[in-house]
Amino acid sequence: MANTSQRYLEKIREAKEKQLKELDLSNHWNTDNKEKLTDIPAEVFELEWLEVLNLSYNLLTTLPEEITRLPQLTSLDLSGNQLRTLPEAIAHLQQLTTLDLRGNKLTTLPEAIASLQQLTTLYLSRNPIEKPPPEIVEQGIEAIKDYFRQLQVEGTDYLYEAKLLIVGEGGAGKTTLAKKIEDQNYQLREEDSTKAIEVIQWGFPMDNGREFRVNIWDFGGQEIYHATHQFFLTKRSLYVLVADTRKEDTDFYYWLNVVEMLSDNSPLLIIKNEKQNRHREINERELRGQFTNLKETLPTNLATNRGLEQVLEQIKHYVKSLPHIGSPLPKTWVRVREALESDTRNYIGLDEYLNICQQHGFTERNDKLQLSSYLHDLGVCLHFQEDPLLNKTVILKPKWGTDAVYKVLDNEKVIRNLGSFTRSDLANIWCEDEYATKHDELLRLMINFKLCYEIPRSQGKYIAPQLLSANQPSYNWDESNNLILRYTYEFMPKGIITHFIVVMYELINKQKYVWKSGIFISKNQTNAEVIEYYGKREIKIRVSGLHKRDLMIIVTHELDKIHDSYQRLKYKKLIPCNCATCKNSQEPHFYLFEVLRTFLADKQERIQCQKSYQLVSILELLDTFLDIKFLENALSDPNKDNEQIKSFVSEGLVIESQSINTFINYLEQEKTQKLVSLYEAKILIVGEPGAGKTSLMKKLINPTYQVPNDEKSTLGIIVDFGYNFKYFKDQSISFRANIWDFGGQEIQYALHQFFLTTDSLYILVADDREQRTEFDYWLNIIKLLGGNSPVLVVLNEKNYNSITNFDLQTYRKRYSELTIECCSVNLASNDDRIEFLSKKIQSMLSNLEHIGRKLLPEGWLSVRSELE
Repeated sequence: MANTSQRYLEKIREAKEKQLKELDLSNHWNTDNKEKLTDIPAEVFELEWLEVLNLSYNLLTTLPEEITRLPQLTSLDLSGNQLRTLPEAIAHLQQLTTLDLRGNKLTTLPEAIASLQQLTTLYLSRNPIEKPPPEIVEQGIEAIKDYFRQLQVEGTDYLYEAKLLIVGEGGAGKTTLAKKIEDQNYQLREEDSTKAIEVIQWGFPMDNGREFRVNIWDFGGQEIYHATHQFFLTKRSLYVLVADTRKEDTDFYYWLNVVEMLSDNSPLLIIKNEKQNRHREINERELRGQFTNLKETLPTNLATNRGLEQVLEQIKHYVKSLPHIGSPLPKTWVRVREALESDTRNYIGLDEYLNICQQHGFTERNDKLQLSSYLHDLGVCLHFQEDPLLNKTVILKPKWGTDAVYKVLDNEKVIRNLGSFTRSDLANIWCEDEYATKHDELLRLMINFKLCYEIPRSQGKYIAPQLLSANQPSYNWDESNNLILRYTYEFMPKGIITHFIVVMYELINKQKYVWKSGIFISKNQTNAEVIEYYGKREIKIRVSGLHKRDLMIIVTHELDKIHDSYQRLKYKKLIPCNCATCKNSQEPHFYLFEVLRTFLADKQERIQCQKSYQLVSILELLDTFLDIKFLENALSDPNKDNEQIKSFVSEGLVIESQSINTFINYLEQEKTQKLVSLYEAKILIVGEPGAGKTSLMKKLINPTYQVPNDEKSTLGIIVDFGYNFKYFKDQSISFRANIWDFGGQEIQYALHQFFLTTDSLYILVADDREQRTEFDYWLNIIKLLGGNSPVLVVLNEKNYNSITNFDLQTYRKRYSELTIECCSVNLASNDDRIEFLSKKIQSMLSNLEHIGRKLLPEGWLSVRSELE
């Protein structure tokens, strides 16, 4: 048994002697590879009663077929290993409900996955999976099962098709290259620069006798189009950056960063168009060192065809080498794809698309929609299934949609009116027959792409923010006691601020204080100014007024959502100093947010300002985002709820008060005591007001609790220490959970941020009656402040209705860093699902990383008891 240390053997021996149902051989906290498993110890396979097996963060390269000797397994965690394949024998684990494969080297999933009928949770992020196609994998376990089922029923075919995207500055020769790829004999002529996007189809024969199809997308290089290209720069494509060696104006770093960020590091070729045979050297070694997706730098003269043959051969080579090429697909998929490609119409209705699928062998509606989602992700067609208007139309020719969009952005009247247009303007712009009946859909397309917004209460007036005036308007600003925040970027893609303007348009002050690079918004007697300084790669936020923290949180939440839409965006958040020198300065010293969090984690209370050299309170700095003043008041006021105060202390928070410092000093004296295990965790219940958070807390503590019809919403935070149960992994151990019930009112959001901790269980409660839970808001907050804490979404079916706006697989895909589970229950009734929910919560608590770790001095628990 390679690398089977005494520690592992003791755990296995204990599991065997006590017939434990869970075995944890993970190595999450161990950085010493010598201590990690390279093979699963043979003794493990003797524990045939095991239900939960955790082998995460070892060095396993294979999963042996002996795993089938553990038929009772319901949960298998293999994350953070080096697995390259899974055995088909995994099909024998018919009780398996959760399989975690994150962070391995898997390229293929076995078809046996589809036969695991009980499997509802499958984690696959951070694997280079090619089969099934990544677009299917990202849709979740049901889509994967459907894919394999259709392969088995319909048989296999292959789609040899790829997307080639040509980018670069205006006038570099992109359109010429596209035409030369299509026809080497194409004669150069004076041509206008490409406006928006041109799409050309090109094919070449393969060795197997099939034709390889390439969809060439020629992107306009003008700056006005840069902000919109991000919607069409797709993954698993080949990129070509054309540079004009005569002008020497190509911003290589801009284009290479854009492609790396938006295409998930798809391969890229640099084509040097040596007009008039003017040669230009570029520092290829430096570029390759920074951008691993840069494959070749090829010189050519498109006017004389010098070097063109080599360019074409390299393009063919790299498109054929894309990871999805030759991946098996159900035959019905390929037949429908070919039928849609041969259809000359720009768009068809959803019903007609479904009929075409039916004619080519599909029988299930979900299978048909799965295919349209796959083709949408590939950029072959556009079908926005989640939009209630656009989901009724399948756009077969994406160029038809993009041309319509750019007709608006290129319109002289719209440009002259600084991006302002009306529905009557659109009727004139989209006057051709091909657009006649689709004005509403095309306008929604622009709104979905965050290219425009409707001015509130304007009766059909719209603004395209990228066409706004570059001049900042004059307005009064109160510079006293401002909250200031800066975002700085290693590379700043174009379009962040215009996207933000579209998202925040309803709050624009008087609907007039907005310009091309900034916005002035107002809410509840509070103002915020958000300005992009593109040359500095920076966004600066200033907030003044009565409710500064609330508005700051709204602004940063929306900006962080935009940041999350970029795969590899690197940025820093800087918080201003509040010392006497910096407090009222418009140019204070700034601290990195992550540095402040690190200081707090190390129980450092103060940090030094680099302008005044004063020591300042870190907690007061974070008061920019988190209103924690009430806590200091509570600790000094004996009339406050003692139970709440105790809960703050029990979580080990370091607060500037004598009582807390005394507590910390006492603990320092206990370092020589022996370490004991802690079987205690924190449950944080969040959600909108009235969703049922308090009801859930009381039901967990007392399952017979009757929910009153007029149960009032929680104000602030309620903490209860009464949830106790037997530890799942060892029934002789008592487990204790502290339940925090958070008020959902918006004014309290700033307050709650400080208490949302890592390594806790988050329960997000949603109410089916109003169906207004902001799932994205809460999941973003948990991701930001809760680290990798697990999340349980509880759908409170007060009227026994399903909550239609929560799709578990969609949210798992969107927040792949989080472990998200979901349960439905009616908290107001004696629903038998409440017992199942309680067991689910207990299981998730038991799997928190700190549980059972021997880290706490024995005296700490004594202090804890005295404080309570």
